[in-house]
Amino acid sequence: MNSKTLSRLLVLTIGISFFAHSLTVSFGENYQMEQVYCSKHAHFLAPVDAPDHRKYAPSRIIDILHVQLNVTPDFKRRTVHGSTTIRFKPIAKAIDQLRLDAVGLDFSGITSSAEIDSWHVSEDAVIIDFKSPLPAESEHTVVMNHAAEPEKGMYFRTPEMGYQEGELHLFTQGEPVEARHWFPCFDAPNEKFTSEITCHVPSSMVVLSNGRLVSQENDSETGLTSFTWLQDTPHVNYLISLVAGHFVKIEDQYRDIPMAFWTLPSEIDQAENSFKDTKAMMGFFEEEIGVTYPWAKYDQVCVNDFVAGGMENTSLTSLTDRTLFTSDTENLRSSQGLVAHELAHQWFGDLVTCKDWSHLWLNEGFATYYDALFEEHKHGKDAFLYQMYRNARGFIGKHSDQTPIVDRTYNDPMNQFGYRAYPKGSWILHMLRSQLGKDLYRKCVQTYLDRHAYGVVVTENLNAVIEELSGRSYDRFFDQYVFHGGHPDLSLSYQWNSKLKLAKITAKQNQKISDKVMLFEIPATIRFKTGATIIDHPVTLRKKSEDFYIPLDAVPEIVRFDPDFTILAKVNFSKPTPCLMAQLEDQSDVIGRILAIQALSKNKSQKTIDALRQCLASDPFHGVRMEAADALKSIHTMEALDALLESSEQSDARVRLRVQSAIGGFYNSRALESAIKTIRSESNPTIINTAMRSLSGYGSSEISSILLQYLREPSYRNTHAESAIAAMEKQDDPVFIMPILETLMERKGLFSTRGMVNALSSLAYLGRHQDDKSMLLSFIAGRLQDPKSAVRSGAIRALATLKDPKAIAILEKWMSADSDSPEHKAAQTAISNLRKMALPGEDLKGLRNKIQTMESDQRSMHTELNDLKKKMEALSTKPVQKETSAEKGSE
Repeated sequence: MNSKTLSRLLVLTIGISFFAHSLTVSFGENYQMEQVYCSKHAHFLAPVDAPDHRKYAPSRIIDILHVQLNVTPDFKRRTVHGSTTIRFKPIAKAIDQLRLDAVGLDFSGITSSAEIDSWHVSEDAVIIDFKSPLPAESEHTVVMNHAAEPEKGMYFRTPEMGYQEGELHLFTQGEPVEARHWFPCFDAPNEKFTSEITCHVPSSMVVLSNGRLVSQENDSETGLTSFTWLQDTPHVNYLISLVAGHFVKIEDQYRDIPMAFWTLPSEIDQAENSFKDTKAMMGFFEEEIGVTYPWAKYDQVCVNDFVAGGMENTSLTSLTDRTLFTSDTENLRSSQGLVAHELAHQWFGDLVTCKDWSHLWLNEGFATYYDALFEEHKHGKDAFLYQMYRNARGFIGKHSDQTPIVDRTYNDPMNQFGYRAYPKGSWILHMLRSQLGKDLYRKCVQTYLDRHAYGVVVTENLNAVIEELSGRSYDRFFDQYVFHGGHPDLSLSYQWNSKLKLAKITAKQNQKISDKVMLFEIPATIRFKTGATIIDHPVTLRKKSEDFYIPLDAVPEIVRFDPDFTILAKVNFSKPTPCLMAQLEDQSDVIGRILAIQALSKNKSQKTIDALRQCLASDPFHGVRMEAADALKSIHTMEALDALLESSEQSDARVRLRVQSAIGGFYNSRALESAIKTIRSESNPTIINTAMRSLSGYGSSEISSILLQYLREPSYRNTHAESAIAAMEKQDDPVFIMPILETLMERKGLFSTRGMVNALSSLAYLGRHQDDKSMLLSFIAGRLQDPKSAVRSGAIRALATLKDPKAIAILEKWMSADSDSPEHKAAQTAISNLRKMALPGEDLKGLRNKIQTMESDQRSMHTELNDLKKKMEALSTKPVQKETSAEKGSE
């Protein structure tokens, strides 16, 4: 081997080594880059500090007086056509152009009482130019003919879409900004007007809308019936509602206000369960609020696959049909909270409406709080406090979010519909009511509504009324709780000085103080109880850390901070176990007992378990017993399981369910026996389903038999089958694949939309490790043609769960769909996940094989190179031969 050969060998060796290394590094970098790219481009909306990020109410250039809709829906094509007439007048100065929100509308003609120069349609509006300016305060009308195949705003439910035959219907949803998808409008909450809807439908259908029915006429030529509804007092655009289809009703009346509850024919037997409290709610709200019900009627209608739980359209609330339930669920299911919330909105949100979405809490916080007040009216103070406790527990200590309740930095109005507007908003009102007193609070609310009736409001309007009637400044209150974010995070400790007979309370505010979160000023009460003696000591927390000294005659048995539960705060109060035990037994303090249970759950002693066992067996309030069951589950010892098993026979279904759920959290033969016993003997379907879901982790022929039985057993809304499938997924046994497949094919129409989506996910999960996934891939991919968007999106996610790279080619077809569609977004995520999964499985495997081959070649070349080196070294060190005499002589 010459020097050139050696050089080439060295270069090749180094090159292969470098290539193998760089190949590995490149793969890693590309993998990370793909993640970064997808993550970065998911945040395509304007950053929070962008100049155009803050949102405000749009200007009102015109005053809309009346909106008249005349529409005909086509259920076969899922389209709507008709006309919109708007009567208006310019407010402050003459206008020569009118702009209305309109998305996806086809306009065939526009006329006006004023001469039109031209009109055109943009991506999100229709713009009308007038030949001459329209003077301020002059009244005009504009009539627009239009058609749409709405993707939002109006929702059809037809057999072609997978819904039940004979129950054809449609409904609209305006909030927050969907009305523009089916008629041109001023689609913002700071404009109010009267409205009128005429809708033409087949004679077998009914039409429901806002206000009162003024006419119903049959057209013999078209075979259609025309319904006209008039809303003759002002409301906002997003509350305009149209519902049409095959509905039946039950009726009632409160004073002179007619009330009806509409459902599809197959659901009417369950209507009474949900509707029965409406009349009592109406009477309670009128008395509590101090303002009579402000609309002509109150109807409620349940529709298939509603886009939310409920929607408080003026005088016509839309509800999800999932709120309906059968009587055999006992008290586990109730529509009370939903119905009360939406009815309260008829005052808070409809009579007075937030001016823009940053003040949404004035709608949702009030509705949430008055739902809780009706709970108190019907079930007592303990029930009310427990509901407020659950409202707070839903977000206290769980969110690092520092966004204030009133926030203008949202990307989309829907971002506002969260915990800040609902439970936190309700707590703002609860604190106000607690500080003002019930009577003054009621007077403030009544004045607030009277003063702003049929108008729009901002938070400052409420504050102004409270300050006017109370004579006290509430600027700091609203500043720290509403216009700043977060909530107090308090640590408290208690010490007793027996010599001085002084109780020492140390209070610390732990929340991080910033320009977003304040140091709170908190008026509070500390209560000391010894026997029948109660001493309440008022304090005000103002500092990061402060001590309070309270002289007492004797050591207290119970020490409570905020005993009446009036402060929105995360509170960690450290106190001796004897205090907690006494607190657990205090029958006058439901929240105190619950907080004692929480604190004691960190102590696994037998004494604690015995106390919780006693509480679970005999506490008079169901919520306390439920919390005790959760605490025993958290302690998670065999003794805790014993206590749960001993208490499983509860008369209150709510507690019985919670105990069964807690038992199901143990992996133990006795827990399994309890679950099977419950399934065999329980009559409540919800508890049966909970017990079924707890069978995860156990594998036996008996369990398989139970799950297969309930998979095939008929039940209301198919809940047994859905629960059985969920339990089968937890078993993670592919033996269940075929039974689930057969059930989905044979009883497809019985599954709810959510149930079908969950079943597809379970099926994919069970099949993810199968060698041959072709059958599952084909079945799930077939659901991509389902007429329901939610099922299509669920099928897309299921294909990712199946982990079959062959699905990528199928999913890529959905990348051409509208980028805002749920299917497109789901496909994008699914493809990304499948590609990440495929790289280690296939591409990387091949890559590694190539590298291993090159490394093998490299080792061979290294061996050859070493041999070569040895030969060269041997040659270079070869001894020089001496000349012999003969050799010299020959020369």
